[in-house]
Amino acid sequence: MALAARIAAVMAAALALTLAGAGSARGDDLVRPKRLDVAPEGYRMTGNQATAVADRVPKVIRVRRTHPGSFSNVFEKSDSRWQVSYYDRSTPAKEIAQVYVSDDTGRVTEAWTGFQVAWTMARGYSGAFGRKVNSPWVWIPLTLLFVAPFVDPRRPLRMRHLDLLVLSAFGVSVAFFNDARIGISVPLAYPLMACLLGRMLWIGLRRSRRPDPLRLMVPASWLAVALVFLMGFRIGLNVADSNVIDVGYAGVIGADRLADGERLWGNFPFDNPHGDTYGPVSYAAYVPFEQAMPWSGTWDDLPAAHGAAVAFDLLCLALMFLIGWRLRGPTLAIALGYACAAYPFTLYAMNCNVNDALVGGLVLGAIAAAAMPVRRGIFVALAGMAKFAPLGLAPLMATHTRGARRFTLGLGCTLAACFAVIALYGGPHAFFDRTLSFQAQRDSPFSIWGLYGWNAAQAVVQVGAVALAVAVAFLPRRRDVVGLSALSAAVLIAVELGVDHWFYLYLVWFFGATMIALLGDEEPAPAAPRAWTIDELARLPAPAVAWR
Repeated sequence: MALAARIAAVMAAALALTLAGAGSARGDDLVRPKRLDVAPEGYRMTGNQATAVADRVPKVIRVRRTHPGSFSNVFEKSDSRWQVSYYDRSTPAKEIAQVYVSDDTGRVTEAWTGFQVAWTMARGYSGAFGRKVNSPWVWIPLTLLFVAPFVDPRRPLRMRHLDLLVLSAFGVSVAFFNDARIGISVPLAYPLMACLLGRMLWIGLRRSRRPDPLRLMVPASWLAVALVFLMGFRIGLNVADSNVIDVGYAGVIGADRLADGERLWGNFPFDNPHGDTYGPVSYAAYVPFEQAMPWSGTWDDLPAAHGAAVAFDLLCLALMFLIGWRLRGPTLAIALGYACAAYPFTLYAMNCNVNDALVGGLVLGAIAAAAMPVRRGIFVALAGMAKFAPLGLAPLMATHTRGARRFTLGLGCTLAACFAVIALYGGPHAFFDRTLSFQAQRDSPFSIWGLYGWNAAQAVVQVGAVALAVAVAFLPRRRDVVGLSALSAAVLIAVELGVDHWFYLYLVWFFGATMIALLGDEEPAPAAPRAWTIDELARLPAPAVAWR
C-alpha cells in the first residue's frame, strides 16, 4: 500500500507539472515577394537569383525532364530562406519538387522530389516526432530496460525472446525513418507486424499449452522501483522536451469546438485543415484539459495537449497494472506496468502528444471488463468512435462470454450517444466526408500500399482483416483474458496491415493487449514436491509382499 501511495503521489505531481505546459512544433508561413528582380527587405538575394540556384539542382533537372512544361514559383520563407516550388503544368495543383535556398550563403540547404514534397514528415527532420526520445542515448537504454528483465538466460531459445526482439526491432525502422530513408523504414515494419499477428493467433487459438513459468531477471520489487523512476523520467521529458504534432493539436481544436457548441467537422482552421478526421470521442477526451488550459486559437505550446497525452499514457499503465493484478497478482501487475513504462514507443507517442494512447487505453478497458458484457460494449464503442479501427473488435468481444445481447446493448447505446454528438456538431454527411471518406482516399507513402501502389494486394489484405475479425468470434479459442487479449491484438494488427496510412504511433493500439498475451500466457512455476514427515510415513499402509 505504501508503494502504491508513492506511485500515485509521483503521478499526480508529475501530471501537475505537465499541465503547466511545454514546447511544441509549429509551421511557418510563406510570403510571395512583390518583385522577383529586387531583394525584399532583410534579404540579400532576389527571387530570380534564388530560382536560378534551385534550377541547377540535379534532382530538379531530372524531375523537370519527366514533366515537360513544368513551372516554378518562389517564396520568402522563415529563417532567411527561399523556397522554390516546381509544379506540373498539366495538373497545376501538384507540386513535383521543392528546394530551399539559404539567403545568407546562396546555397541549397534542402531539395525534395516525389512524395517527400507533399509529406514533410518523410524528410527526417530532427526531433519532428517526439524530439529527444529519438536520441540514441534515450532510445537504446529504454530498449535494453524493456528487454532485460524478461530474458531467461537458462533457456535462450524461448519464444519470449523472439517476441521481445520483434517488438524492439520497430526501433530499427524508426532509425531509417529519421534518416528520411522511407524506402527502407516502411517495408521493415510489415514483417514485424506479420510476425506479431502470427504469435497472437497462436496464443489465442490454441487450446492446450505447456506450463511456462514467468521468470524475471530481477525481483519484482526492483521493477516496482524502476517503474516509479521511469514514470518520473517520462513525464519530465514530456515537460522539458516534447512537441505537439497535428494530431494533438486537432484534439485541442475539437475540444474547443465541442465546449463552445460550434460546428466540429468541416470547421477546422487553415493550419490543421484535416484535423477533423477523428471520431467524437477523440475530441471529447480533450475537453477537461482544454477547459482547464484554454486554447489560444493558434498552434502554440498547447499545454492541454501535453496534459491529455500524459493522462492517456497513465491510463494505459494503470489498466495494465490492474489486469495483471487480476490475472496473477502483484508480480505480473508490476511486470506489465514496467513493460508499458519502458517500451520506447509508448514514450514516443506521449512525447508526440497524440491521442493514440487513448485508443490503447480504451482497448485495455474492454479487456479489463472481460467478465462484464455491457462494459465491454461501451469500451469497444468508445475506442471505435475515437479512431475507427477498434470497431473490428466487436464480433470477438460480443462472443467472449455469455451476454451478447448485453454487449450489444452497451455498444449500441454508446454509439447512439456518439451519433447524437455527430448530428449536433456537423451532421452525418460532413462527418463521413471528413473522416472515413478522407481516410479512404488518402495517398500515403507510409504504408507499402501507398509507397509501391500495390492496390490489388492491399484489397486482399483488407478483406482478410475483415474475415479474421469475424472468424475469431466463432473459431474454437481460449476463453480467458489472455486469449481475449491475444485475439484483440491480432485483429488490430490485421486492420493496421491494410490501412493506407500507417505510422509507429499506432503500435500503442495493440501493445498493451500484446504484452498481456505474452506475459500472462506464462503459468506460475509448479510448486516443488512437499517432503513427507515421519508421522505421515508411519501412517502409510504396509506394502504387500508376494510369497513364492
